[in-house]
Amino acid sequence: VFLFCSLVFIIYDCLVARRQRIVLNRALASGAIVSSLFPEKVKHQLYEEKEKEKELASAQKKFRSGDGEQKAIADHFEETTIFFADVAGFTKWSASRSPDQIFQFLETLYGRFDQAALARGVFKIETIGDSYVAVTGIPEAQPNHAVIMARFARDVLNIVTDVTHEVADTLGEETKTLGMRIGLHSGSTTAGVLRGDRGRFQLFGDSVNTASRMESTGVVGNIQASQATADFLHAAGKGHWIVPREEKITVKGKGEMQTYFIQINPVAPNSTTSMVTGSDGPHNSTSS
Repeated sequence: VFLFCSLVFIIYDCLVARRQRIVLNRALASGAIVSSLFPEKVKHQLYEEKEKEKELASAQKKFRSGDGEQKAIADHFEETTIFFADVAGFTKWSASRSPDQIFQFLETLYGRFDQAALARGVFKIETIGDSYVAVTGIPEAQPNHAVIMARFARDVLNIVTDVTHEVADTLGEETKTLGMRIGLHSGSTTAGVLRGDRGRFQLFGDSVNTASRMESTGVVGNIQASQATADFLHAAGKGHWIVPREEKITVKGKGEMQTYFIQINPVAPNSTTSMVTGSDGPHNSTSS
């Protein structure tokens, strides 16, 4: 009887320990996901709200006007620089690739972007398909937000060249033809969390739209910046990075805009790209 009881307790302890490990691993995974999606300050606000919700009655948990309404998790940031990037040629390339290959490429590419963003102090907002969105000056003020973002954008161009060449053996030689179109704009931005199903940290405002237009009207292999970003770079003593685009671009709702290409030398030692100047401004040229 003693041996049987001892065996039962041992088995029970093993099961409890296993359950605790599973709970801990899930908690760690959940925490890592939340940390990657939200700034530290916002993450703590969300956790605090979750704890408060447990103490409220079900009626108080619901959104409603008047007393008991949850305070919005949002703030306005006067000086930010927003980054939009898109993989040029991705749609055609992905049409002849398997889902595994597509995600292998994007995870490798975005993983390198994330590492560079962390090193530069850039906050990643989200990825939408083959597009990558990031910001500086949020969630903490950064006086050199435009300089930091310009350097990050240069890093991204170098990373794209490196990654597309590294994976070409497994994903096909056509992968080397993929490039990046990058747009930057500086200005005030509202940022916060839209609660609800799959709530996430987001940016709002005209600055976001303008940054998106800088990317969509840009040139593959280049960093196109607005006048506002160029002004910040000039003020920071980085005017030598800026090359005016010869022709003005037309932006919906804004008309014609003078934009600039950002050229920061030298390029990364591992990159096979070099910068040359063409009719549209600086371009990436891949050595053979």
